[in-house]
Amino acid sequence: MIANYHTHTWRCNHATGTEREYIEAAIGHFKILGFSDHTPQPYPGDFVDHSKMKMDQLEDYVTTVSKLREEYKDDIEIHIGLEVEYYPAYFDELIKFESRFPIEYFILGQHWLGNEIKDVSPFMETDDPKTLERYYYQTAEALETGRFTYFAHPDVMNFVGDEKIYDYWMRKLCKKASELHIPLEINFQGLRSNRNYPNPRFFKIAGEEGCDVIFGSDAHSADVVYDEVSLPKGEKMVKAYGLHLLETVELRNPFTTPSVTTKS
Repeated sequence: MIANYHTHTWRCNHATGTEREYIEAAIGHFKILGFSDHTPQPYPGDFVDHSKMKMDQLEDYVTTVSKLREEYKDDIEIHIGLEVEYYPAYFDELIKFESRFPIEYFILGQHWLGNEIKDVSPFMETDDPKTLERYYYQTAEALETGRFTYFAHPDVMNFVGDEKIYDYWMRKLCKKASELHIPLEINFQGLRSNRNYPNPRFFKIAGEEGCDVIFGSDAHSADVVYDEVSLPKGEKMVKAYGLHLLETVELRNPFTTPSVTTKS
C-alpha cells in the first residue's frame, strides 16, 4: 500500500488531530496521501448536517492542506480531495461552488438516499428491496457523471433480505463501475470497527465482474492513517475473491468532466 486517498480532518466534527499529524503518520509508509474530508453541501433553508464541514470552512481546508503540501513536498506527495455524496437536488450548485477551489478529486461516499433530508441511509439495516434498488440507481447515476475518482465503501448497503435480490442489484452496480473504470474501495474503517462492510458478498461479485479495487484507510485519526492491522485483512480479501488491486489511481478532475445522462 503506497497510497491512501481517504483521509479526514477535524472539520467534519467526527475526526480528531491536525493535518500535520496525519501527514507525519503517513511519511515512511505512503508515497501519496490524499485528504478527502466530508464535503460541505448547499442545503436548503437552515438544515445542517453536523458530520460535514460547513460551506465557509472549505477555503481554510484547501489553504491549510496546500501550505502543508508545499512544506512536505520532499517527503510525500499530497493531494486535495473531498468525499462527496451525490444528491441530485444540490449537485449542480455544489459543483459551481467548489469549482472556485483547487480541489483535485472527489470520492463518492453515499451516506443517504434521495437528498438526505427526511430520507433513509444505506447504513441502516433493511430487508426492503426498494431501498436496495434506490441505492443502485442513485450511485450508478453518480458514477455516470464522470466526476468521481473512485467509489468509497460501495458496499455499505446494509441489506438483510433476499440474497438473489442483493446479487441482482449489486452485480449491476459492479458491472457499472467496471464499465466506467471506476475503482471500488475496500474500506479499512469498516474492517477495524467490525462494521457490516467490507461485505464479502459484495466483493465476491466484484471479483466475478472484474472490478478494480483500492484500499482506503478512511482515517479519522492520525494513528490509523497507516492501518497495519487492517492491511493484511484487505489483502486476504483481494486474494480470496480474485480482485484487481490498484496501488494508485488516476485523479479525475471533478470540474472539467462533463455530466453524462443516466442510462435506463
